[in-house]
Amino acid sequence: MAKDHTPIVKRSRRLGIVLGKEKYARRRAYPPGIHGPKQARSRARLSSYGEQLQEKQKAKALYGILERQLRRYFEKASKKKGNTAEAFVQSLETRLDNVVFRLGFAKTRPQARQMVNHGFLLVNGKKVDIASFEVSVGDEIRFKENKKEKTIVKQIPEAMASNKMPAWLTRDEKLLTGKVTSIPEGDNLDQLFDPTLIVEFYSR
Repeated sequence: MAKDHTPIVKRSRRLGIVLGKEKYARRRAYPPGIHGPKQARSRARLSSYGEQLQEKQKAKALYGILERQLRRYFEKASKKKGNTAEAFVQSLETRLDNVVFRLGFAKTRPQARQMVNHGFLLVNGKKVDIASFEVSVGDEIRFKENKKEKTIVKQIPEAMASNKMPAWLTRDEKLLTGKVTSIPEGDNLDQLFDPTLIVEFYSR
């Protein structure tokens, strides 16, 4: 599957958001390249199209998905009743890899995606190794017993200590299980990007 191989630090600086470790992402407060400082000064002068494009790029980078996937999420959201921007973010937030990250079972979304792809997790007792799998209210996520001795799983308590879990999820820290108790809404939909601008971009 296609993948963006641009170094995470460069992507963080280009978009002005933290994608990896903050101490690296914030090392320089301007985009990479010889024109970085000049680009930083020109960011405030982005056109409407430029602003929409930048927000779309932020969403792709944060969730680690590609253009075709993001467009599918928009098309799905646009067919639902109600606020398209909210439905769009809800679709992104209920991806299995994102839920694993939100539960604090991984330090980053890429790490959560690795866990899912390598078959570490069960959803309602069944193995799911597709990162984009959409969870539903009532779904329980747990680790396979034969994966609990892996180093990456033993480091989870450290990840949970620095994780602020959203209200739409619950977890058992001893059993390393999590549950989806509701669909994210309200403050739980706040993001580092503006979904309204992304909807405007795709609605042109």
